[in-house]
Amino acid sequence: MHRNNELYHFLLERTHSLTEQWYESLDKKNSSGIYASNDPEVIEMLKKQNYEFHLCFCKVFDESCSEAEFLSAFDHWIYATSKEEEHQRTPIHLIIGEFFNNQEQYLDYVQEFVETSEETYSLETINKWNRKIIENFNYVITAFTKQSYECAEERLTAQKDMIYELGSPIISLSEDLAVLPLVGDIDTERAKRMIDSTLYQCADLRVKRLFIDLSGVLIIDTMVAHQIFQLIQALKLVGVKCTLSGMRPEIAQTAVQIGIDFENLSVVSDLRTALISAKITEPSK
Repeated sequence: MHRNNELYHFLLERTHSLTEQWYESLDKKNSSGIYASNDPEVIEMLKKQNYEFHLCFCKVFDESCSEAEFLSAFDHWIYATSKEEEHQRTPIHLIIGEFFNNQEQYLDYVQEFVETSEETYSLETINKWNRKIIENFNYVITAFTKQSYECAEERLTAQKDMIYELGSPIISLSEDLAVLPLVGDIDTERAKRMIDSTLYQCADLRVKRLFIDLSGVLIIDTMVAHQIFQLIQALKLVGVKCTLSGMRPEIAQTAVQIGIDFENLSVVSDLRTALISAKITEPSK
């Protein structure tokens, strides 16, 4: 165990050197993301993060540091670093590649420690140190990749939410009149979100009459068509009268197939006709 502590202090004294040597070895011209940045602040941040990494990692040989403390410190570093925006913009394979480069540094330093030490270490001890380095780098790489994936999923979900919200905007035309222009493909997930978003927006805007324009929708399946008509029924229950416009023949056919009752539904050929009926647009003379 005493030998572990000697190796720990040997590595601890070289944490700054580990960072500087690593950064100098970066192939910045053929890299991208954070590793190719010329911004002094980004470079300083990158070096600081790498230095903090070494302060954490060399404790794997610190006899006073328990495994739980070691993993806790690393988990904190992984969480903070993986969520950082510059790392989020860096391809994960490049990040993993640099972890392996750092691993090689540690293996080289173990060799240097053995060669320069006044003591003689057995091959079994050296192999044990090397295995410990590789095993813990495997842990760090796996944990970092997992955390990066979760961060990317969070961002993707947030972007989807924004797209769905922008994809179902209610445009207020007057004090209690609005239009919902639907554009593009509508899948089941978007249709579900559209129902919630439309109900809330109509309540916020105090809409009494809503035009739902389908002229920008090319194809919808039976499930989505059913959900759109469910939306109309839900709006009716909260006092919003709906008028459908721009319904393509294919959509009308789908609606008939699922048993939609058009007798109690206001339908017009296009949005202009709907606006004229509401006296928003006057017919051309």
